[in-house]
Amino acid sequence: MKPKNYRAIVIGASAGGMEALRTTLAPLPVDFFLPILVVQHLHPSDRGHFARHLDGEIALAVSTATDKEKTAGGRVYFAPANYHLFVERDETLALSLDAPFNWSRPSIDILFESASKVWREGLVGIILSGSLDDGARGMQAVSERGGLTVVQDPKSAHNPEMILAVMNRVNVDHVIQLPNIGQFLLKLFCRTSRGNEESAGKESCL
Repeated sequence: MKPKNYRAIVIGASAGGMEALRTTLAPLPVDFFLPILVVQHLHPSDRGHFARHLDGEIALAVSTATDKEKTAGGRVYFAPANYHLFVERDETLALSLDAPFNWSRPSIDILFESASKVWREGLVGIILSGSLDDGARGMQAVSERGGLTVVQDPKSAHNPEMILAVMNRVNVDHVIQLPNIGQFLLKLFCRTSRGNEESAGKESCL
């Protein structure tokens, strides 16, 4: 069977999510060709500090998303503090100061729902440690449009509340211990690159 052609990854995290993001993204190589879009609930005063800090700790390029920016593989895009992050039909990013959704801005639900409309079955959705239930509705949209759904094992989460909210709403495809999520993504990356002769990054899969 031909490997599924994944095209993008979206990740949602909140309380306890910063360390979970470091652990998840650290194993991914510089030639990882899927764009990764992240909503981490941040203090409004963050001003891109966490993204800049993470950029120095992992191989992938990490930046704060900007309006009308085109997504590219090998990059991690963080929603700016206090802005919603959307994906447009042409795979560019959009920012919004619309009212908080489900008490959150940026909203994981908004990112996941918009990305699922664009990438459909080619999308991988991941929920990491966090409080409340932001992300449950968005993950449902990912699942309903044929995307792959992944959550951190709640037993390995600093705060499992957000993960459990997703699991109560969606029959997720994979529940994975935090230290193993990065390797799981690397395997997907390798399967996708082998199924697509035009994809870069095969060197990491040898």
